[in-house]
Order: sequence, then C-alpha cells, then structure tokens
Amino acid sequence: MSTETATTTTSTATELGDWKAGVAGGLAGGLIFGVMMAMMMPMIMEMAIPGMYGLEGPLAGWFLHLSHSAILGVGFAAIAGLALSRDASLLKTIGLGVVYGAVLWAILATFVMPAWVGAITPMAPPVPDVNPMSLVGHVVYGATLGSVYTAIVSN
Repeated sequence: MSTETATTTTSTATELGDWKAGVAGGLAGGLIFGVMMAMMMPMIMEMAIPGMYGLEGPLAGWFLHLSHSAILGVGFAAIAGLALSRDASLLKTIGLGVVYGAVLWAILATFVMPAWVGAITPMAPPVPDVNPMSLVGHVVYGATLGSVYTAIVSN
C-alpha cells in the first residue's frame, strides 16, 4: 500500500513582483538616500518632509522618508514584475531602478513635493524645483532598490 501526500507551496511573489523584496529594497535605498540628504540637504529631511504632514524635526523626517521609500519600493516591485523576467540580470534590474529613481525625481521631487510643502507650510519652494543633488539621491535610491530587490528575488 502506498501513500501520496500533497504539498502546497506558498510564494510571496506574484506576476506583479515580490512586494517584500520591494519593501526591503526601498528601505535600503531610502536609508542610503536619507544619509546623503541629511548631509547635503538637511533642511529637506528636518523641515520639508515632516512639514508635508504638519510635523517637524529630523525624527519625523526620517520616519516619513523611510515610509515613502518602502511604499515606492512596492511600486517598483510591481513594475519589475511586469517588465522583467524573474531571472533578469542584476544590471537590468539596477538599470530599471535608476530609471525608476529618475522618474520619481522628475514627478514627485520636482513637482509634487514642492507644491505640497508650499501648500501646507510657510515655506515657498519653487514649482518646479529642479535640484540636481536630489536627482543624484533619487538615482542612488533606485540603484540600491534594484540591487536589493534582485538579491532577494533571486534567492
């Protein structure tokens, strides 16, 4: 007499990508970008980001920046899941991350954030606010996001 056992596997990945890898990559990229921002543009981390939510201070800025980074990492996972094969090369995923970071900068950092900050706080940043240092930070965020995403998904 033989016995068969059915095995069910559960995966965190879907056709929209691995959201947990997106969160981890987003947090890693956000941490590196946040350190860069704290060193090069401290007023953004201390005043502008928390000011968008009626808060102030570097602790609130870090919490919100990392929250945004994780959420945007999930967005990257969805795009990567649709645009790349599961076994895409590290270089392709980093490339997608760099493009993703540049697009985030072009839309969110250049238009959305300064408009939001200007509407909520007494600060009046220009809209659009074209800041090359911010572009570099967003590209580093995207490259780190793509790297960590690949490392997690390919294991």
